[in-house]
Amino acid sequence: MPKNKPNNFNKKEISKKISKNTGLPISYTSEIVDDFILNLKSQIKSKETIIKNFAKFKVMEKSERIGRNPRNNKAYKIAKAKTLSFVVSKILSKKIKNL
Repeated sequence: MPKNKPNNFNKKEISKKISKNTGLPISYTSEIVDDFILNLKSQIKSKETIIKNFAKFKVMEKSERIGRNPRNNKAYKIAKAKTLSFVVSKILSKKIKNL
């Protein structure tokens, strides 16, 4: 049974798809994608960010904790860290389920 491989893509591929769908030059759509991601990054760093009908992004802080190596059962400290929370909107979730 074949494993499901994730369908990964990068900014360049996103730019190509937008260019193909809109007829705009790739150089222009590439700038748009870069600007969008840059703006999204700065918004997420400052506060919770919601893109209506798409998703909610939020930076969460995980506190320091004790972890254990399962091979040798040694305990070690895991430093506190920031993680990104991504919650899909109900509308997008319904669309995905109906595919």
